[in-house]
Amino acid sequence: MDREKRLDPDELLASLHKEGYGKLTVFLGAMAGVGKTYAMLEVAKERLAEGQDIVVGLVETHQRVETEAMLQGMPIIPTRSLEYRGRVFQEMDLDAILTRHPQIVLVDELAHTNIPGSRHVKRYQDVEELLASGINVHTTLNIQHVESFNDVVAQITEVNVRETVPDRILEIASQIQLVDIPPEELIQRLKDGKVYVPDQAADAMKKFFRPGNINALREISMRYTAQRVDRQLESYMRMHGIEGPWPTGEKVLVCIGSSPFSGKLIRHAKRMGTRLKAELIAVHVEPQGRQPNGEAEKDAMAQNLRLAEKLGAETVALNGDDVAAEILELARRRNVSQIIIGKPEQTMLREWMHGSIVNKVIRNSHGMSVHIIAGRRGGDKPEVNNQTKDQQIKHLHPKNLSITSYVWSVLMMAGLTLLIEPIKNYLGTINICMLYLLPVLISSARWGRKPAIISSVVGAITFDFLFVPPLYSFTVSDIRYFISFIIFMLVGIVTGTLSARLKNQICYSRQRENRVATLYSLSRDIAAVDKLENVLESIVRKVADTLEGQVVLLLPDVNGKLVLMQSSSPDSFLNDSEQAVATWVFERGQKAGRGTETLGAASGLYLPLSIEQGTQGVLGIRFHHSEGQFDPERIRLLEAVAGLAAMAINRIKLAEEARQAHTLAESERLRTALFNSLSHDLRTPLASIIGAATGLLEDHNEIYSPEARHDLLQTILQGAERMNRFVSNLLDMARLESGMLKLNKDWCDIQDIIGVAVNRLGTVVTSRPLDIEVPENLPLVRADYVLIEQVLINLLDNAQKYSEPNSKIIVSVRQKGQHLEINVANRGHGIPETDLSKVFDKFYRLSSPLQVSGTGLGLAICKGIIEVHGGEIWAENNDLEGVTIIFTLPLTDGTENLPLGEAAND
Repeated sequence: MDREKRLDPDELLASLHKEGYGKLTVFLGAMAGVGKTYAMLEVAKERLAEGQDIVVGLVETHQRVETEAMLQGMPIIPTRSLEYRGRVFQEMDLDAILTRHPQIVLVDELAHTNIPGSRHVKRYQDVEELLASGINVHTTLNIQHVESFNDVVAQITEVNVRETVPDRILEIASQIQLVDIPPEELIQRLKDGKVYVPDQAADAMKKFFRPGNINALREISMRYTAQRVDRQLESYMRMHGIEGPWPTGEKVLVCIGSSPFSGKLIRHAKRMGTRLKAELIAVHVEPQGRQPNGEAEKDAMAQNLRLAEKLGAETVALNGDDVAAEILELARRRNVSQIIIGKPEQTMLREWMHGSIVNKVIRNSHGMSVHIIAGRRGGDKPEVNNQTKDQQIKHLHPKNLSITSYVWSVLMMAGLTLLIEPIKNYLGTINICMLYLLPVLISSARWGRKPAIISSVVGAITFDFLFVPPLYSFTVSDIRYFISFIIFMLVGIVTGTLSARLKNQICYSRQRENRVATLYSLSRDIAAVDKLENVLESIVRKVADTLEGQVVLLLPDVNGKLVLMQSSSPDSFLNDSEQAVATWVFERGQKAGRGTETLGAASGLYLPLSIEQGTQGVLGIRFHHSEGQFDPERIRLLEAVAGLAAMAINRIKLAEEARQAHTLAESERLRTALFNSLSHDLRTPLASIIGAATGLLEDHNEIYSPEARHDLLQTILQGAERMNRFVSNLLDMARLESGMLKLNKDWCDIQDIIGVAVNRLGTVVTSRPLDIEVPENLPLVRADYVLIEQVLINLLDNAQKYSEPNSKIIVSVRQKGQHLEINVANRGHGIPETDLSKVFDKFYRLSSPLQVSGTGLGLAICKGIIEVHGGEIWAENNDLEGVTIIFTLPLTDGTENLPLGEAAND
């Protein structure tokens, strides 16, 4: 163990060599204009603010306003002026920087070629000298200037880049920061003149700055940076003796099928992937319309796919007419660098007739390495166990349909012959020959290739025997009739083959359509549902109907134990052993059970409902037919459903957490509002009460006159009433939201309610002008007397709070159709139109110059009470520059004894 963790001597020597050497930070971009210089200056500003000694050695602004603005306030080393061919150029003053010896120096455009007369030919050589002196350097570089990518960039952009930087410069960099922006944003910067002047920008967009070039260079820069990170991690792990994988950007694609020879290919690909530290992809391409020949081939294919997954490969199944084209298309799409393909030995005739997939792949594999593994003749037949043989015998021997098709083909020929025989002299030999093609076409369209061939053979024999001279003999005197016989055979073979292929394609398309429709239907159903039970029921029902099996869905309870939440049938197949398999799947996040190599003795197949946040549960299925567990299409559909189910369950959990967070936020708002109110709405009246009571208690010599004593007692009463209204509002809102408060309706006179509300408020309202306009002969209204009184008290109290001192408050009532309309108006400050509807929200308070206290619950309580009575309430700005609160009460009763909480929530 100690030997395994010993430090690598080479790594230690490399780390010692770097001591005393400056650190190089490279801001790497795909091309000019992505913001490398700006990003470098941003970092420099941060370092400068932290107190580090940082200077600008050379920064090329190219007259970009943003870059020039970033340079403001930065310490700058003046550049040197050098004359070359009659022009004066500015170059970095290397000696001045070495003399100044800052902690960090900024050097833009690392690939720049210096003007003749400079100490070094290239700027990166200047940087090397700065690093050797112990100065840290921040610099910028485009990926096309890296020497190893010179030919790649030229191939992509058709532009030869002359200024390059050796790869060793980037290899010694302690940090590479990728600077990247989307192609659309870069092109817009070009159009805006932020990269080049307009004429140069237009020319650059036509040549170098094309979207394809930009994306290609972006990918190269990203891959280079990722590989750099991998190398840094690898070096760190070796230095510290840490074991682990060593990922890189290589990708290996292996082509597999149902042959046992595919296992050899997969293992070879795994070994190559391990050597190259590459991602492994296993692809199986099923020719369009071809169906597996029995259960043996399905089983072998499933075993090879499981082997690939077991070895860590990503499995991909494709379907297409051109197998080689599908393989190469996937390889190009996934940026595969190595392709491994098997070449079983076969005869020249078979290769000439069917073509060679291997040769096609080699011919069209531009830029990819193709590795060919030769197989043995006869060694690619799938091994079949006893159970599979039995299944295959069952599959091959029910020949009722096949025999029937042959019989019908022969009968059609016989029937056609009986029809033609009486009129053969009128038809002619050519027409008779053409008529005999009809049964061939019908057989091929109806039953496929073999019945069509039988039909064509029977037709040729019948035509020869009955209609070709010499008659009633199989002898053919005219050699040209052989052409007709050959055409018969070709028509049967070709039409039968095309018909069978078309039928298979239709069958396959229908299967794909059904599965896509299932996924779409499931995603639509679970997206519109916010209850977990309904989502689980929909998932189980869809899977059971589509995949023909018994389905169970298990989720963890509050203790983390996996429990059955939904089943497609009352009698679940889940027992103790099956529960143990499901628990294993949940804990490890890997599928197991029937059809897999993990716990394969189980009766069901179990898949984890996994997302990034972890495993949400387990989906289990027991197929009604055993072949379902070996069907890759079904397994992929099941995995897709599991992914949708996991996202849906997680969405509902997040929604519940969001509701809880909202509830907590509301509680926090209520707590804050209560504290604010307690600090004013309770302490202010309490202070008045305590002060008045203290004065009365200390009046031992009765120095207060009866009027003064009355005023003090009045102060105590008003403070107590104010506190009582505050506490009542809080209790009313709590009872309103909980649904515990119910209406107690009776016939009421609105004028009496207004009078009682005014008396309850006392001097709070009567101390200022108050107009009450109630017409005579108003009808009685059926309402809860106490609650409507509370509404009027809140509205009158609100009106006096938000009105000018000594201004008038107007209360008016009128009948409007089948409603009573009550208005409470004041004079003061209006409400912005956008806030008129918000004043009835809980805890909502307007900013007012009057410094009004309160919790913002009064109008919310009024709204809840009025709406439960079947009325409406709203606010309007009036002509007095104040606000009028209007509410209506219906004269007809339709909400008797309706809970307030229910009505408020409706």
